[in-house]
This record gives sequence, C-alpha cells and structure tokens, in this order.
Amino acid sequence: MSRWKELPAELHPHIHQLIVRLRRLKDRSELSTRQLAAKTGYSAKSWQRYLNGRSLPPREAVEAMARVGGDDPPRLLVMHEIAAQRWAEGRAVAADAPENPSATPAHPPAEQQPFRRHLRAAVTAGVLVTALSVSAALLLAVRLTDARAQLAHERSDAVTTAPATVSESLVPVIYTCRLEQRDGRWYAGLSRTTDLLLSNTQVGLEVAEAQCLLHRAGTAPGDIDGVFGPKTRRAVERMQKQNGLIVNGVIDPPTWQALRSADAK
Repeated sequence: MSRWKELPAELHPHIHQLIVRLRRLKDRSELSTRQLAAKTGYSAKSWQRYLNGRSLPPREAVEAMARVGGDDPPRLLVMHEIAAQRWAEGRAVAADAPENPSATPAHPPAEQQPFRRHLRAAVTAGVLVTALSVSAALLLAVRLTDARAQLAHERSDAVTTAPATVSESLVPVIYTCRLEQRDGRWYAGLSRTTDLLLSNTQVGLEVAEAQCLLHRAGTAPGDIDGVFGPKTRRAVERMQKQNGLIVNGVIDPPTWQALRSADAK
C-alpha cells in the first residue's frame, strides 16, 4: 500500500474524491508509477502530478486507470466530469485575482467600485448556477434509476409482451453486445465487474453485460434490455446448473467467474 502525501487543502471536495479514488485503483493494481505509465501511455511524472492533486488528469487517463484498476469506466468518468467543472471554476477565480495583492490600492477609485461589485456578484451567481445544475442532474439520475427499477418490478409480475425496461424518454432500451476476450476472460463492453451481486428487479449496464455473457454461454435471457426479469433469472439458473454452481438465480462472484471464463458452457 502506497504512503500518499496529503492532498492540497484548497482542492474542491469533488476533485479530492476523484483523486482518492484514483489512488485506490493504483494501490489495487500494485503497479509502480513507471509500470502505470507503461500501461496507460501517460508518463510517470504526469501520474505523480495527477495523484498528488497538482493537475487534473485528462479524461483518457482516468479511463485508462479504470481499466488498469478493474473499475467501471462510466462511473469514474462521471466523477471526472464533475471534478473538471470544479477545476475550471477554481482556475477562473484564480485568473480574476490580482497577481500582486500588495500592489492593489486599499481603496479603489469610486468609479471602479460599482463595477467590481457587479463582477463579483456575476461570478458568484455563475458558480451557484453551475453547482445547482450539477446537483439537479445527479438527483434526476438517482430518481430515474429508482423509477426504472420500480417499473421493472411491476412489469415482471404482469402478463405483457412489452420490454421490461424503458429509457428516460419511455422508449424501450436494447443494448449492443461487443464481445471480446482479454486475458482469458470475456467482456461485452458494458461493464467490467466481476463481483457485483445482481438479482430480480435490478437494472443497468451490469445487468446488460451479464445478459450478453449468458447469451454467449448458450442460455439466452431474451432481449439485452438491462433488466433482471424472469427470463434473465431462468437463464442464470440454467447456466449455473450447467456449470455445477449453486442454482440460486443470482449472479454472484462464482457466476461472474463462470460467465467470463473462456470455456463457459
């Protein structure tokens, strides 16, 4: 485990959270900074700046770290997007500050005072609007996820031929499987998780990933719609029986291992 330096106190909490997550992924990978540079294409000095909070890593570097550390890239990229907004706001405020504060007159000319007051008010209002927009977007995403899960639960108990999931615009969602084999494991391009528990009524990319792998293993779950419904559960049970696993209809770590295995039945 690395002994990390304390991050700068002036970092915004969202930036601080992103860097701490990246540090944990590096620790999990057990790679040195030079080894990390070789695997990601970003220099060791760059990673030292990123992981010590001296500069914000680009989106591609964050995505590369997610792959190296075995994390889910979409979730980490959401954190990076929010951190990038906070970083830009901090740079804008720093750019407005005088280079030599001691040279600033204690009492600016009277004609400049109203202008400066309006400028400060405008900057403050802009930061507040941005913060409220990000918070509203995150709240909407949480509520949408809850609504989709509830809808999937209700439809799983009803007799209907409609898809078990809907998108934000109430249009059925069908995901595309992009199967590829890496290091002896199969991936469908939607999630890289190997230990997330999935069961009835759950929705999301992880479920769609599992559905793709079930289809590859010969136990088709129906549409690749990202909803863990009755068809998906039955497909999981068939796959578990074929591979000598505990038949519980739940995608647990042993089931993930069998699904991603190169010789899954």
